[in-house]
Amino acid sequence: MKRRNLLALLGCAAVASWPRIATAQDRVRRIGVLMTNRESDPQGQARIAAFRTGLRELGWTEPRNLQIEWRWSGGDPALVRKYADELIALSPEMIVANGTPVVAALKQATRSIPIVFVVVNDPVAQGFVSSLSHPGGNITGFSFLEYSVVEKSLELLKEVAPGIIHASVLFNPETYPYYETFMRSFERTARNLSVNVTGAQVRTPAEIEQAIARIAGRPGAGLLVPPDPFTQVRRALIIKLAAHHRVPAMHFFRQSVREGALISYGADTEEIFRRSAAYVDRILNGSKPGALPVQAPTKFELAINLNTAKALGLTIPPAVLVRADEIIR
Repeated sequence: MKRRNLLALLGCAAVASWPRIATAQDRVRRIGVLMTNRESDPQGQARIAAFRTGLRELGWTEPRNLQIEWRWSGGDPALVRKYADELIALSPEMIVANGTPVVAALKQATRSIPIVFVVVNDPVAQGFVSSLSHPGGNITGFSFLEYSVVEKSLELLKEVAPGIIHASVLFNPETYPYYETFMRSFERTARNLSVNVTGAQVRTPAEIEQAIARIAGRPGAGLLVPPDPFTQVRRALIIKLAAHHRVPAMHFFRQSVREGALISYGADTEEIFRRSAAYVDRILNGSKPGALPVQAPTKFELAINLNTAKALGLTIPPAVLVRADEIIR
């Protein structure tokens, strides 16, 4: 054997005998995920599929090196508190928290377990983080709503239903505590559009029925359904009632339009969930959540249901159609 080949062979043998340096992905890691949706909700399943895709792209797969404890609260505040306590009792290495009620419950229950929130509005005003750039503490994550989007949503609703002069925001104050900020974000746009925007508080399905019937009794009525866990879980009822009472309604999640709502405009939640996997990876590899800046949405989408528009006697302007990311025919 030539001397050069012999040295190469000996070198390879030496490297092979070195002890391998362990990485964060060499053992099974345990995390928790607490969702606002029901487990059967296609919207929630699409978000989880995107989350798993993001994890897989970073080398994390179940059950090879990751164990995920899933909990689905279905927009029920009592279940949120119950499942938050359950997950914390399991002592996971971190928890992914979907929605404001979930983050609020977890923040109250632990100051040590890292928390990554997903699809949460105004985390600074709600006291979840100290600032967007330097969250501090054990919480960081990915926000959903920029208030410029709220203004745009009212503009779009007025554009597709120009007869609207009264717009009501349907929300549950227990699950949508930042509704006052949400309402204030409409003020300038509402004045410019000559639309009067008011809130409609609901806490039960019966109150949803009563509220939409009352809203429909006003001439030029329109409806805004914000990203409230309570109303999202009950969106099928809201979509049905809006159609029955012939009230044009703006939603903020594309899935609602696929299920029969007239129009939606908001951040792509599946993209947000996919991106959140990066913070899971970084925390499992040693990063502190307080040092990871809160991330804003990067992709927004407009969806329109032409069948619903036709049933309401509306003609969607070509200028709106050409901007749509998804059109249901």
